[in-house]
Amino acid sequence: MLTTLSIANYRSIMSLTLPLGSLNLITGPNGSGKSNLYKALRLLAKTASGGVVNSLAEEGGLHSTYWAGPEELTNAMKRGDVDIQGTQRKNVVRLKLGFASESFGYTISLGLPIPHQSAFTFDPEIKHECIFNGPAYRPATALVERKGNIVKIRHDRQWEVVTQHIPNFDSLFDAHADPSSAAEVFHVREMIRSWRFYDHFRTDAEAPARKPQLGTRTPVLHHDGRDLAAALQTIIEIGDRKALDTAIEDAFPGCRLRVVTTEDSRFSLEFYQKGLLRPLTGAELSDGTLRFILWIAALLTPRPPALMVLNEPETSLHPDLLPALARLIVHASRNSQIWVISHANRLINALNKHEECHWIELEKHLGQTEIKGQGILDTPSWHWPD
Repeated sequence: MLTTLSIANYRSIMSLTLPLGSLNLITGPNGSGKSNLYKALRLLAKTASGGVVNSLAEEGGLHSTYWAGPEELTNAMKRGDVDIQGTQRKNVVRLKLGFASESFGYTISLGLPIPHQSAFTFDPEIKHECIFNGPAYRPATALVERKGNIVKIRHDRQWEVVTQHIPNFDSLFDAHADPSSAAEVFHVREMIRSWRFYDHFRTDAEAPARKPQLGTRTPVLHHDGRDLAAALQTIIEIGDRKALDTAIEDAFPGCRLRVVTTEDSRFSLEFYQKGLLRPLTGAELSDGTLRFILWIAALLTPRPPALMVLNEPETSLHPDLLPALARLIVHASRNSQIWVISHANRLINALNKHEECHWIELEKHLGQTEIKGQGILDTPSWHWPD
């Protein structure tokens, strides 16, 4: 489980360090930085799949994603005694992302490319990476370190250089993740790769989830929900069927769900509703009903990830369904660390009733995303290696 997330110089986030629990609820008014926090976490996940540089380049490079405010917000600026103004930069441009878990932590620092050496001017360079042991970085806890093109690994008390030629656009996860020689790199990479993000399920008339689809065993629902029927059948056969039936009854009293298959192995849904003489097909379901069923398939996965992030799961759902969704999320948090990013009061209130819910409310002050009410003593210990 992640215990801390830290971000520096990404969009509206100048510097933010968050304590985390098993169930994390991220809220705040529009424009407070919820989407930027979500994007930063997704960007961090890209490090383990070779996509962090490409993702930043697609956003316009560091010039577009880097913190746009002054390098330092002085007390006089915060009090309003002087105008917000820039000064001559003292530090190099660095966008930093990092996390700590109960066992390992990881940080990455990205900077601008050297001018006039390449035509790929939107591509940032990976300047520094570090894997460390325990909940916070100290020089003595560093296990793997990458500086520029050099990667070194600590064996006992000695550092061993394993490569001196890693490209500045490749993460150390791309270049050195052999479990026999770099178990820490392999472990952290696989942990990050297990993270799962859901932020958009298609429920329009042409959505694949509405139509019969060729089905194979599906322990993990696709991020757009295209393999819904197969994912539900997988839960029925090897997952928690009782929890599935309970979730349907909780949200839609008196209703039940059935997955039907054809001889050519195409799977589709039948939704039995009290008072109707025949079941509804996937094509006939309302957007809200279909979306809730998609959340059931995602959250009751027989292969729970280390981390599951739900971005505005209340979209298209009637407010009366949100307490049932909250109970489903709480159930899933027994097996995975859950993030919920939401602005729906009814969902927020329902989740906050759970004793394990860790509520993080964001606000924006002088253009900077902050955690409302967070003081020095509430901020986890965090030090950047570079």
